[in-house]
Amino acid sequence: MKCFKQGLLFATLVAATVPSMACTPDGSEGFVPENNLRISVNQKRVGGISEETFNKVIDEVETVYAPIVANYGGDLLVERNWTDGTVNAYAQQLGKTWKVSMFGGLARHETITADGFALVVCHEIGHHIGGAPRKVSPWSSPWASNEGQADYFANLKCLRKVWNNDNNAAVVAKMEVPKTLSEACGRQHVWNSDVALCIRGGMAGMSVSKLFQALRNATVEPKFDTPDSRIVSKTDDNHPAYQCRLDTYFQGSLCTASMNEDVTASSEVTGTCHASLGYSKGLRPLCWFKPSVE
Repeated sequence: MKCFKQGLLFATLVAATVPSMACTPDGSEGFVPENNLRISVNQKRVGGISEETFNKVIDEVETVYAPIVANYGGDLLVERNWTDGTVNAYAQQLGKTWKVSMFGGLARHETITADGFALVVCHEIGHHIGGAPRKVSPWSSPWASNEGQADYFANLKCLRKVWNNDNNAAVVAKMEVPKTLSEACGRQHVWNSDVALCIRGGMAGMSVSKLFQALRNATVEPKFDTPDSRIVSKTDDNHPAYQCRLDTYFQGSLCTASMNEDVTASSEVTGTCHASLGYSKGLRPLCWFKPSVE
């Protein structure tokens, strides 16, 4: 059943909790479009992360963001569905319970790194507190940041806060980093610590972008040096194309706005790199975002 039909049923019939695997109450899908891929806990893995890493990553993000979400008036609940083979993740608001549902199937996918998984958790938290633009809902007040904004928030704010005290230079030294990413981060950021954070966030974005490619059975690889050239006539609330999503993670990492300057639901400008503030780098890509402020 389509998300819209589920939403109408929700609005007219529901007095109980919406299932974790359903569309969110505002009609948005999960981290990726709905799919039938399942990766069971017993399947032999050629990649992905372990259950220990699954829980460790969630612990790290939850430690930082549970008190932040509380300041917004919500109680963060991260569901840890390790044995569930679903290759997706979801965000829901059920009263004061602001839920993030994470699944072992996604964590076990061969493209997913620990950092890529952290990005997914951040994306789902971004639906709750990632700011404008929000996804328009036909049956309830729009609470969820749209897909592109949740992507942008993940690298712009969330991953930076979660990894702020890590030895990020040591982490990225073990990675095969594309020259385009390392050079762009080096040009954009002054401090070596910020350069390393930028690179690490970009590589997390590459991990999940390869997931998007795999789920579409696409042959064209996402790359940092082949940005999506499309320009939308209005902001797209839904899942952008996978190259466009990588561009969003990349630009979120390049943005020099402070990680401690919060984004807001009332403004697409506050806390971001926005052209109206004089920024030319770190902007949300025009392949999904249409600025409403010049």
